[in-house]
Amino acid sequence: MWFFYASIPCLLIDGAAVLPAPQNLSVQSTNMKHLLTWSPVIVPGEVIDYSVEYQGEYESLYMSHIWIPSSWCSPTEDPECDITDDITATVPYNLRVRATLGSQTSAWSALKHPFNRNSTILTPPRMEVTKNGFHLVIELEDLGPQFEFLVAYWRREPGAKEHVKTVRSGGIPVHLETTEPGAAYCVKAQTFAKAIGRHSAFSQVECVKVQGETLSLALALFAFAGFLLILVVVLFTIWKMGQLLRYSCCPVVVLPDTLPGVTLEGVSLVTSAWP
Repeated sequence: MWFFYASIPCLLIDGAAVLPAPQNLSVQSTNMKHLLTWSPVIVPGEVIDYSVEYQGEYESLYMSHIWIPSSWCSPTEDPECDITDDITATVPYNLRVRATLGSQTSAWSALKHPFNRNSTILTPPRMEVTKNGFHLVIELEDLGPQFEFLVAYWRREPGAKEHVKTVRSGGIPVHLETTEPGAAYCVKAQTFAKAIGRHSAFSQVECVKVQGETLSLALALFAFAGFLLILVVVLFTIWKMGQLLRYSCCPVVVLPDTLPGVTLEGVSLVTSAWP
């Protein structure tokens, strides 16, 4: 008989049904996204609503311990609540949940230990490293405006110097360095949460190799051949224009065949008449 009464979803106190409170409250926090979860209250054939409230350091010390309903989860049918927008400061927060079924309301169930967003787990960003011609380019995961990224990159060779660059936001390609033909370059990155001043571990190293001298020499030869062709065309055009200007300004006059004879005869007559 004891087992039978213990297995029913609602407890009986003085003949009245009492809805049990949610259990096993915990917060899962990764990259400043905070999710409060709990074990659901089961009532066969019924839908249970839950209310979530929080109390920060300010509410606890300066506002007489008042509790504030969560922005997204009051009420909610899911046994979880995204409290990211409610946690706005790096201070301890108390959290509590209760269940509701019609006119029945459970007692509040509170998180055992206050939650501080400083305890969030920071993961290295996903990244894509590519080469665009002779440019080393990286694109990082977009985690939102409260994150920056520290990117380290170097040429893969003995004694190479490691360069560091701060990337202010993710989701857009960022140029890191102009590369040299035939060389390989390696990149790693870490996440920085500005609100709490913490870094994640570095990501796995990714390396790319730039195509070698063969392609560069072929491109140079092709460019030189194109230059010579353009030069020949320009010189020919200048010569042709010069010819046109010459014939336009100083045309060559061709005398008729009979004119020289007449001139000579006239000169001969004048010469003979001179004493």
